[in-house]
Amino acid sequence: MINTNFFINILRFTLLVLVQVMVFNRLNFFGFINPMVYILFLYWFPIKENRAAFIGLSFLLGLSIDFLSDTMAIHAASTVTIAYLRPAIMRFIFGVNLEFQSFRLGNTTKIQQITFLALLIIVHHLVFFTLEVFSFANVLLILKKAFVTGLATLILCLLFSTLFSVEKE
Repeated sequence: MINTNFFINILRFTLLVLVQVMVFNRLNFFGFINPMVYILFLYWFPIKENRAAFIGLSFLLGLSIDFLSDTMAIHAASTVTIAYLRPAIMRFIFGVNLEFQSFRLGNTTKIQQITFLALLIIVHHLVFFTLEVFSFANVLLILKKAFVTGLATLILCLLFSTLFSVEKE
């Protein structure tokens, strides 16, 4: 029997792709800020799941956004990068706690959760904008876009994760 986490992940995947493509790709704050809230899928994905399947899903997520946004695999490269680096980022943030079988993201402090999400966003945006600009002569432009778009993405992701979190008693 397939568990409910499978269906929840499919629903999250589909809704985040649709919201990203239909809403957030059309927003242009100050002419260049497009929040990328689909990163929440990589943040919410269960920690103890198969890593190869997670990287494959990350590739499909990025490729779906690329296909619907016509961005030539930049999103796919960025999502695969943060999917690959997620265990290292988690060990950096959560330390030894990650090794226990009972580790859950919901059992950590809010500061750790925000830091984890912020690092995922920073790495994603640095890879994304480096590939988009594709010139080290424009390092300041890459950093500016990554910082400002990352800040907008972090604020919206925190808002979404607060709105759609499930409190268990």
